[in-house]
Amino acid sequence: MMRYEELLERAFKQLPERKEEESRFTIPQARVFIEGKTTIFDNFEAVCERLNREKEHLMKFLLNELGTAGKIVGNRAIFQGNFTKEEIERQIRKYAEEYVLCWECGKPDTHFMKMERIWVLKCDACGAIRPLRRKIGIKKS
Repeated sequence: MMRYEELLERAFKQLPERKEEESRFTIPQARVFIEGKTTIFDNFEAVCERLNREKEHLMKFLLNELGTAGKIVGNRAIFQGNFTKEEIERQIRKYAEEYVLCWECGKPDTHFMKMERIWVLKCDACGAIRPLRRKIGIKKS
């Protein structure tokens, strides 16, 4: 008869190799440059597409968090004032945590939904539902 340790070792040898799964969700690096007294976020539209959110929603969030005025021109966002790439990327990560990633499974497969009078973030991957802490310009779907 085999001992427990021998059986355990034999079982571990039969297991497939573990692969560390890289996240399929990565936010593109922001291309940001300063022109005079304005900051231009050059690949704003590409970031919105990757987050699967409307440009207007992300823009309202960024303007609110950066405490400035700005506008969307084509596929760029233009902010009044000078902001570093790091400042903008930090706010984009904050936006993703609050409005894109599921709080339960961490996947980006979410969408906004209104349940009765409350806006929620619903995950299509695991089914989790979380009320949004603050509603910033969410349009009815």
